[in-house]
Amino acid sequence: MIPPALEKFNLIALIDILAVAYIIYRLTMFIKGTRAVQLLKGFGVLIIASYLSEALSLTTLSWLLKQAWTALIVALPVVFQPELRRTLEQLGRGKLFPAQLAVMGDEDRSLVIGEIVRAVGVLVKNKIGALIIIERKTGVNDVIETGTFIDGKVSSEFLVNIFIPKTPLHDGAVVVRGDRVIAAACYLPLTDDPDLSRELGTRHRAGIGITEQCDAVAVIVSEETGNLSLSVDGRLTRFLDETSLRSRLEELLQPKSSNTRPFWHWRGQQ
Repeated sequence: MIPPALEKFNLIALIDILAVAYIIYRLTMFIKGTRAVQLLKGFGVLIIASYLSEALSLTTLSWLLKQAWTALIVALPVVFQPELRRTLEQLGRGKLFPAQLAVMGDEDRSLVIGEIVRAVGVLVKNKIGALIIIERKTGVNDVIETGTFIDGKVSSEFLVNIFIPKTPLHDGAVVVRGDRVIAAACYLPLTDDPDLSRELGTRHRAGIGITEQCDAVAVIVSEETGNLSLSVDGRLTRFLDETSLRSRLEELLQPKSSNTRPFWHWRGQQ
């Protein structure tokens, strides 16, 4: 027979473990749809490197990593400031579960790409400025929260209507997740690339800026010239047509691991 004191201890320990596991799970689900996932992967690489340097007695490397950890601990609140703010806001509203990233089949993906390309064709022809962000593996919930939530099915007519000048949602970016237009009139971070051409305005800088921070794809239509551009991984490809855009989207939106950018990959402008 188990003594009462031991039973109480086991019950308390079980509650403690379950509470910690629940908190970790909720936090994991919360950051799943944000850029914090990529930052945590970087921390994972540093942890592995630190362990190996200690195990292999690499004194200099071990010392450098210890200094890096010290700096990171100090910088952590700054690096995760947007995510920390969102966490506290969501706690206040009692919502810690983000929307799940959409998964589409080949046929659905082809239909969505077709609708986007048709919409872009109309926008280019009429020189209507547009910025369409297509979410991939890394969620952009923090961007979605800056705009107006919609959650409507992707269609060329819907996308064109959103960007008609002087309509309530035309100013800003549209976010597409799977086969849904999740939000419109979203604000994006601007690139700070000093080598970027002065010909490019805020819309292009915003499209490049978001793709520098996550793996989303940005489709950009210039309001001044009607030129069509695409940004991915911080690179801007200009002067596309509908055929080349469709080809690039088919390639980029395929669910292949090869689309994932290595962390050492140097990003530049085409």
